[in-house]
Amino acid sequence: MNPNTPYRPDDFDSFWRATLADSELHPLELRVEPVESPLRTIDVYDLTFAGFGGEPVKAWLRLPKTKESRLQAIVEYVGYGSGRGHHIENLLWSSAGYAHLTMDTRGQGSSHSIGHTPDSHGSGPSTPGFATRGIGDPNGYYYRRVITDAVRAVAAIRTFDCVDPSRVAVFGASQGGGIALAVAGLVEGLSAVVAKVPFMSNFPLGIDLAESGPYTEIASWLRIHAQEETAALHTLSYFDAVNFVQGATAPALFSAALKDAVCPAPTVYTAYDSYAGEKSLNLWKYSGHEGGGASEEFGVLTFLEASMASSSGCRSI
Repeated sequence: MNPNTPYRPDDFDSFWRATLADSELHPLELRVEPVESPLRTIDVYDLTFAGFGGEPVKAWLRLPKTKESRLQAIVEYVGYGSGRGHHIENLLWSSAGYAHLTMDTRGQGSSHSIGHTPDSHGSGPSTPGFATRGIGDPNGYYYRRVITDAVRAVAAIRTFDCVDPSRVAVFGASQGGGIALAVAGLVEGLSAVVAKVPFMSNFPLGIDLAESGPYTEIASWLRIHAQEETAALHTLSYFDAVNFVQGATAPALFSAALKDAVCPAPTVYTAYDSYAGEKSLNLWKYSGHEGGGASEEFGVLTFLEASMASSSGCRSI
């Protein structure tokens, strides 16, 4: 395990308290629209909720048609460049009996899966991608908005009568894994956290080690803006999973891959080492950024089953 950890600002906690307090000034303004679908065992809803600044964020809510008790829930955050996708994609978790919310990532959704949520905020000069948008100031940095959206997504799923609000897990891979770890440090009462090959885990080390992906966007930006390195790294410290997870308590399952050129394993190790709650790590010796693939999902299902107990009393959405 790499012993190095990134800088943690003295006002890290107050920065996020103020950010989330501001978001709570806005009602969730949930809009739930049933989706006509050929799926026979899953109901799908087009969900909109108010995220950062009260701005609308899209999500899919998938529910198993048969609900004999209040449902355990999974909130999923997607990988870099991806959006929530089409409603018939990503059916594993609802097929396994969970209420499953897939949050759109504002401004993304044109690389791997389609997105439907714009990011209305501009930024200063940035490299192509999202990792350097607003990097000169924590208040304007792109991931301040995304992480706030992610916290609000948990609040949204907890409002549904058919969901047990005490049995909610957060899940993500790559960018989604980093967001899940941030939420784990910001939201109380989560039942489980799954962070597969997470991005946003020790930014300084990722910038040094990564050979492709979002960390290299930051390295490219710093090559042109070398005189702004201190300010940029200061901004990134407010969004580093290593700093969030020091206050996380929910059981967590991490994964890392030794041939991962996007989110190198040593970056994951530092987040794992810093995680305050019960934790375990799956290490994929021969894998790249794909991690364990489908084989990994079996372990995730087992972990979730062990971490979340069922409860009763589901009513219609």
